[in-house]
Amino acid sequence: MATKKIGLNLGEVILVVFIILKLTKVIDWSWWWVLSPTWIGLIVVILILGYIAIRAWIES
Repeated sequence: MATKKIGLNLGEVILVVFIILKLTKVIDWSWWWVLSPTWIGLIVVILILGYIAIRAWIES
């Protein structure tokens, strides 16, 4: 039987907090920085996959 995870990870929590702070005008950051937890996470994943691909290509 598979278990289903319910909840948010740290990046999602930070994203929600940044959005709430922006919409309530507590911070005046650009939307690029407010949404940064999304694109920074994506960049990290791309870098890791790129590293794995390059390493596999070199070893073969």
